[in-house]
Amino acid sequence: MKMFLISDNIDTCTGMRLAGVEGVVVHERDELKDALEKAISNKEIGILLLTEKFGREFPQIVDDVKLNHKTPLIIEIPDRHGTGRKPDFITGYVNEAIGLKL
Repeated sequence: MKMFLISDNIDTCTGMRLAGVEGVVVHERDELKDALEKAISNKEIGILLLTEKFGREFPQIVDDVKLNHKTPLIIEIPDRHGTGRKPDFITGYVNEAIGLKL
């Protein structure tokens, strides 16, 4: 199985291409939907990388794919500007998931 990237900027796409991961750069909602549909229909793609910007701007689209499709596995990655998450993101996630304060 292959990895595929859907990015909002050319720098992330170029960096991933250097690592051997093909991808596309999209900016609009419709472009994202089309790219996701193509990636889902390609059975060779096992892991789909999305820049975090899409998860923040279009959560309905990303969540719909995550909930309704077994493959590919969708992983949100930070772009060259860094992550938009708080520094204690992991601790908060664990607290919320298991109900214990760490």
